[in-house]
Order: sequence, then structure tokens, then C-alpha cells
Amino acid sequence: MNSYEVILMFYPDAESEKREKQYERLKGIIAGAGVIKSEDEWGMRKLAYEIEDYKEAYYILVEFDAEPGIIKEFSRIASISDTVMREMVVRVDE
Repeated sequence: MNSYEVILMFYPDAESEKREKQYERLKGIIAGAGVIKSEDEWGMRKLAYEIEDYKEAYYILVEFDAEPGIIKEFSRIASISDTVMREMVVRVDE
């Protein structure tokens, strides 16, 4: 298994229930084939530049260990979600 970090950016106007439901779904994908090491909710943060006329987003950072194949499925589900603005998965070298 490899170590990864993912930063999730949710739309600021997304209802908290929808955001939490989508986040739980994404965590389930990771937990199904790996282990979540830590989660850090950063909350609302100002963006460095506007994305789709939004000036801020709700951030969550997740560190986990998983097989490489799960990353593709995770990114696919995140990209079709209506609450996720952006996501970036990065492999962490140890």
C-alpha cells in the first residue's frame, strides 16, 4: 500500500448535510480498500483565485494508505459530485 493525501474543496453554498453525505461516500471508497490515517477539516478558506465566481471553499484534508487502483475510482466519484469543487490526490513518499 502507498501513502496518499487528498485535499477536498467543497462549494461554499452546498448544504452541510449534502457535503457531509458526499464526504462520507468518498471516505467509504478509501476505507473499502485502504486505511484512513487522519482527517483535518479546515473549514471555509479564501481561495487564491476565483473558481466559477466563488471566492472561498470548504476544505478537508485526508491522509490515508491505499492501493493505487482506488485513486482512479475516488477521483471519478469526486469529479461527478455536485458538491465537490476540486480534489487533488498526492502520493506521499516516506
